[in-house]
Amino acid sequence: MGRRLVPLTLDNLADLPQPCRSCVFWELDPVRGEAAVKAGTAATEKEAWISAVLLDWGSCGRVVYVDDVPVGFVLYAPPAYVPRSTAFPTSPVSPDAVQLMTSFILPRYQGQGLGRVMVQTVAKDLLRRGFKAIEAFGDARWKGPSCILPADHLLAVGFKTVRQHPTHPRLRLELRSTLSWKEDVEMALDRLLGAVQKEPALRPL
Repeated sequence: MGRRLVPLTLDNLADLPQPCRSCVFWELDPVRGEAAVKAGTAATEKEAWISAVLLDWGSCGRVVYVDDVPVGFVLYAPPAYVPRSTAFPTSPVSPDAVQLMTSFILPRYQGQGLGRVMVQTVAKDLLRRGFKAIEAFGDARWKGPSCILPADHLLAVGFKTVRQHPTHPRLRLELRSTLSWKEDVEMALDRLLGAVQKEPALRPL
């Protein structure tokens, strides 16, 4: 099984699963995001966001391929590039951290260690760029596929709560710890990255 992790660019944006390739939950603030969905311009807004972040900050994601088939992705950026992050009651993200926005692995490819490889690749990238941690807003009442990752799954793979909240706690993972993970976190991590399977309806936080 040949597998590759490739930086996300406009050239391979189409390899993200629908509707993720046109989802702007994180990329726009709630008002603009809802307007883009209603106007049918979400895909264009997604492309514009990725283009701007690539030019200004650099790589903001990875796409995973197995035998040249796209099977998953992860998206991340400093919170200054993530308008939705300011809408959370537990914001802001720490200044030494990058925000894990969302991620996904196709269900049939889970349990193969791809999740661990994905996060370790991101960790190496961000450590090289001077960041110490990755933070995420979790969903403590997660009931199904969503752009917000379930808080209990984040905790299961090593994230620690840095700001409590009954609905949307903010969690943190020290990047150096990801480089020496043991195999016993693989299955939990794959389940975490498989949590996003369809675009949820935009809803207020």
